[in-house]
Amino acid sequence: MQLIEVKDKATAKDFIAVNVLMNRSNPAYIRPLDNEVNDVFDPAKNKLFKYGEVSRWILKNDEGELIGRIAAFTNKKYINKGTEFSTGGVGFFDCISDQQAANALFDIAKQWLAEKGMEAMDGPINFGDRDKGWGLMVEGFDKEPMYGMAFNPSYYQSLFENYCFKNYYNQYYYSINVDDPFHPKIAERHAKFAAKKDYVAKHVDMDQLEKYAADFATVYNAAWAQHGEAKETTPEQILKLFNTMKPIMDKRLVWFAYYKEEPIGMFINIPDVNQYFKHFNGKMGLFQKLHLLWMKYTGQNKQATGLAFGVVPKFQALGIDSFIIHSAALFIQNKGWYKTYEMGWAGDWNPKMINIYKTLGAAQSRVMVTYRYIFDENKNPFERHPMLEYK
Repeated sequence: MQLIEVKDKATAKDFIAVNVLMNRSNPAYIRPLDNEVNDVFDPAKNKLFKYGEVSRWILKNDEGELIGRIAAFTNKKYINKGTEFSTGGVGFFDCISDQQAANALFDIAKQWLAEKGMEAMDGPINFGDRDKGWGLMVEGFDKEPMYGMAFNPSYYQSLFENYCFKNYYNQYYYSINVDDPFHPKIAERHAKFAAKKDYVAKHVDMDQLEKYAADFATVYNAAWAQHGEAKETTPEQILKLFNTMKPIMDKRLVWFAYYKEEPIGMFINIPDVNQYFKHFNGKMGLFQKLHLLWMKYTGQNKQATGLAFGVVPKFQALGIDSFIIHSAALFIQNKGWYKTYEMGWAGDWNPKMINIYKTLGAAQSRVMVTYRYIFDENKNPFERHPMLEYK
């Protein structure tokens, strides 16, 4: 076997090809866009290069055939509550069903990370935000992945666990039929706030994205502060994200809640663009963009997916989650716009979020696992991700 570091356009192309080769036997597989994969490793496109480094490799057998790939990265912004040692990440893992090949990939990643001062590696995760390519799929192989969702052959679980990666936390996805009625308690909580003039829930106005970007940052930074993971964002970063998403955004799916005009909650969703991308074989040129616009405006996409949900902590126990979700539902349900909705993942360390999903009547649809491998457990004993402490 031959490990080759990705250093040029040819090896970068091979890096993408490995993923296609490993998943080609599953009809549910949807190829990610090539440019989105390449952007992760482009310092001009990925802001996290300000805080870390990345390297990646492809693996070939003795006949020169592609049989695996992996990326390893450091990131000063990657913080997990309760972890006091430096932890790097591995991601974009793909491999044939061969433990020796997988071990070669894990070994090179471990060696590179150790040289950078890391004492553990989590994976498979992304050199980016946690809404894309995060975790290893262990349940849900028979359904097409939603946009940004990790997707892999089922035998990968054995490859990770045989290398002695341990389950750091589970990630649960839930889905629901858009027109299914909610539990009566949801409507009751909604009615309580709807009767008060100081509380308002509304979808975005596409002509005021700058305002909503600031509102998003306010809610996000307040909601994530309790996680103790130093996650924060700026209105400028969110506005850039909104402008990038604008061609596929549906204002009917992006909601905010306010108390006396101050943002207190957000419920951010988009059409599942994988339903467009599955026709493009990883490409996004002019033809694909025109095709996407045609599919969008002819209403061919009936699936929606969650991107972000959050409530400012001091309002979390009041039922604002029900207020904003039910407000969106009253607007969207029974219109024929969307049929199914799959929510963004919730970690097993976030029982309140999981309970919200269950209260909505959603059914668990997929399971991912984020694994951790500690280089020296005598020095740093393994512990699972701590449970979220609510304020």
